[in-house]
Amino acid sequence: MNNHITTIAFDADDTLWVNEPYFQEAEKEFCILLEDYLPQHSVSQELFRTEMQNLHLYGYGVKGFILCMIETISRVSNHTAPLSLVSKAIELGHELLQKPIILLDGVTETLENLKGKYRLVVATKGDLLDQERKLRNSGLQDYFHHIEIMSDKKESDYRKLLKHLDCQPENFLMLGNSVKSDILPVLETGGFAAHIPYHVTWSHEQHDLNLEHEHFMELKSIDEILQYL
Repeated sequence: MNNHITTIAFDADDTLWVNEPYFQEAEKEFCILLEDYLPQHSVSQELFRTEMQNLHLYGYGVKGFILCMIETISRVSNHTAPLSLVSKAIELGHELLQKPIILLDGVTETLENLKGKYRLVVATKGDLLDQERKLRNSGLQDYFHHIEIMSDKKESDYRKLLKHLDCQPENFLMLGNSVKSDILPVLETGGFAAHIPYHVTWSHEQHDLNLEHEHFMELKSIDEILQYL
């Protein structure tokens, strides 16, 4: 590991705290709602198709998920579904927005160990209000020098972040659970990246490529990064 790392950025959802299991639970309930129109696995496929079609419009987060559920209800039912189904989908979204923040193992201890030695940053996708709420409720806010809620995580987005932080890529390390969003774009900038697998990953973020790169680390848990620094 480069011993010139000065800035360490963390993804939030499923890296610092639980997120995707909540969405999968909501999706299961949504599929049950529409089983009079389609089998549950087909509803799931239709919802995913809607999400992919609208990603460039809505971005990532619960509000976009709610809109995609409503659109899927309309399409799957051929515009005949009662308004009560739409209301239930909105309820599922509201419940998602009020889920408790459960920190993942080792997070607090790792941040405590790194605090004061490195500039710590949150770099995460999602809805601004929702991510701010989660961070506030997590109790982790004081560990971070900067919070960046990103509309996407491509190489250009990380370059903007690096410019904002006045940080060179060779001094930057990103930790996250998504190879597609947290690892590959950072490596493209010349930065360092550490992958922390999470047992549940959204289909859009899944990536099967075996990655070998001199700036890349595969960790089993977040606290393993302390061995490399």
